[in-house]
Amino acid sequence: MNIQMLIDQMKNRVDFRKHVTRWEVIPARPARYTPYPDQLHPDLVRVLQSRGIEQLYTHQGTAVESVLAGDSVVTVTPTASGKTLCYNLPVLHTVMEDPSTRALYIFPTKALAYDQLTEIHRWVEELGHDIKAHTYDGDTPASARQAIRRAGHIVVTNPDMLHQAILPHHTKWVKLFENLRYIVIDELHAYRGVFGSHFANVLRRLRRICRHYGSDPQFICSSATIANAKEFAEKLTGVSMTLVDNNGAPADEKHFVFYNPPVVNPALGIRRSSVLEARKLAEELIKNDIQTIVFARSRVRVEVLLTYLQDVLPQGVRGYRGGYLPTQRREIEKGLRDGSIRGVVSTNALELGIDIGQLEACVICGYPGSIASTWQQAGRAGRRQGKSLTVLIASSNPLDQYVIEHPEYFLKQTPEHALVQPDNLVILVNHIKCAAYELPFEEGEEFGVATTGEILDFLAEERILHRVGDRWYWMDQSFPAKEISLRSAAQENFVIIDISQTGNHRVLGEVDRFSAPTLIHEEAIYLHEGVQYQVEKLDYEEKKAYVRQVNVDYYTDANLAVQLRVLDIEREQREDGHARSMGEVTVNALVTLFKKIKFGTHENIGSGPVHLPEEEMHTTAYWLTLEHPDVQDFSREELQSGLVGVSNVLSHLAPLYLMCDPRDLGVAAQVKAVHSKKPTVFLYDKYPGGVGLSEKLFDLHYELLTTAHSHVEGCPCEDGCPSCVGPAEETGGKGKRLTLALLEMMMQPQPR
Repeated sequence: MNIQMLIDQMKNRVDFRKHVTRWEVIPARPARYTPYPDQLHPDLVRVLQSRGIEQLYTHQGTAVESVLAGDSVVTVTPTASGKTLCYNLPVLHTVMEDPSTRALYIFPTKALAYDQLTEIHRWVEELGHDIKAHTYDGDTPASARQAIRRAGHIVVTNPDMLHQAILPHHTKWVKLFENLRYIVIDELHAYRGVFGSHFANVLRRLRRICRHYGSDPQFICSSATIANAKEFAEKLTGVSMTLVDNNGAPADEKHFVFYNPPVVNPALGIRRSSVLEARKLAEELIKNDIQTIVFARSRVRVEVLLTYLQDVLPQGVRGYRGGYLPTQRREIEKGLRDGSIRGVVSTNALELGIDIGQLEACVICGYPGSIASTWQQAGRAGRRQGKSLTVLIASSNPLDQYVIEHPEYFLKQTPEHALVQPDNLVILVNHIKCAAYELPFEEGEEFGVATTGEILDFLAEERILHRVGDRWYWMDQSFPAKEISLRSAAQENFVIIDISQTGNHRVLGEVDRFSAPTLIHEEAIYLHEGVQYQVEKLDYEEKKAYVRQVNVDYYTDANLAVQLRVLDIEREQREDGHARSMGEVTVNALVTLFKKIKFGTHENIGSGPVHLPEEEMHTTAYWLTLEHPDVQDFSREELQSGLVGVSNVLSHLAPLYLMCDPRDLGVAAQVKAVHSKKPTVFLYDKYPGGVGLSEKLFDLHYELLTTAHSHVEGCPCEDGCPSCVGPAEETGGKGKRLTLALLEMMMQPQPR
């Protein structure tokens, strides 16, 4: 059956249509072209024509011309719009014009780097020029490394390798840094939050080394659609950018379906599992020979869905996620391109622009957390031509329910702002250490911030740096880059060691210090690559968790008791009935007990105590203080229930406006806040020093309140459920009514 027949059939099925909240047809978009730039090397024109490309898409032409004119550029267009040519054409052109030219390509994942290198090699072969392009990552053999450092025109790498292996050893890369003309950063939107804040500092170090060797490279960036691409690219790279967003790529008709699973318990507002609905739909599509990709939000969901689908379709369905070996991933990508694999279940690992050919259908199991990610995932179907179908299946989570019940919000809204905070003190100090190891700091040198001198003096007092005259030198015995993970703000990660096999212990992974008490306390079930492990021992002093493989039908969830104290109010605005504030706070978190949650039904089947020391974190928060006179009419219990409801709905809906995971935000509700003695709800950045989420929420205050109120009011449950204010055991029997009352007080002018 072809895709059009299946779409028609689904439209006519009452059992399917009654759960669809919107069936959006996105019309086909014709291509818009522009001639090749005049100065483009004739050999590039020859290869383009041999591939049947007589003209460039408008965005490709604009990007190439801007780069060749000397500008740093950020190209922002949808998936599969040919962004690769925006950087390959100017780089190859310049290398052919001047063979001493060097370019550095940075991709967020090894898989993407491999995919792009294959494409560059195809170009080099067809051009017939001696252009050397190589990958430099953890898999690069030692024998090849010297040749790449000496003679690679194009070096393809990832942020972690740049941070730990290239910059600290820049003296081995003199040829690259002296002649570096271009730095290509693909999938720019991937660098947000903590990872992006680290990466911005890695780029500060990179530009500092380039200046030392006398080069000043241009940046060529490309990104999926985000709201603040130019501003974000400039904050990340530290250079002024030209924005290219005049997309000229064609697209065929797309059907985008919003699907809400049926309610199975009306009183508690519980819906049928999104995993089971995704399984049913994917099974139908693949059985009808529609090549399909299923996206799931976690590794565990990928494994569960894959098991279900392989039970009924033993051939032609594969999984894809981090943790698979590179050879396995290459084989799956190839199978998708040649059509031998008919279905793939993936985490967001396949959301990035790896070439997997032309899929016809995309099933998204659970809202991916941002508009930008959802469009990226939907863009994996119907990449070249031919109609395509995307079905977004909601879970019971408030964020999913808001999007599925307000599809117009999703369709009309511009994608979210990507946020980074390069000047986060914890992250900044770590990278100043790395930069000092690479090159001594000079008096007056700024590393992105005016207070660089103060930080250098502090490090000298700590005997990490040594000051001689106007210079600061590295004097510590350690190698700083090795100690710093780009993926977390805290240095002291906990290592997870698998002791399932006697005498053969292996390291499974790491967890950052602030997540450790909730994820790897003793008796916790730690999930890794779809396998369950029970934590047998947590050595808190040595920062090691010893785990053993188990097969149980539950996972664990820890209760965190949070005490929050305001240190400094940076911004504050008093409104009628309430105040909104933003500033620095300390968060003391203590894990008190853990619950065992049964797979499938999510019911609580047991609990146990946790004995761990309290963790303290200094971060930024946004908070709402209730000052309305009617608050006095509430009892303490009612106020507590209402505040918990408000904090639940705000923390779940805040990611609508921020490109962040709900887990990046912490939340606390205080009937009597320590600093003001008034009822207060806090939302805080769950990273030391903060990454800019609180500040953005302060600015989006009224939008957030309005969205929260309309969502709770519109929820069909009787009095609170997991889809709005949280389950009844958290908010008491009147959670919904109390939450709405408090939100209305914050939104209405105070009676005079």
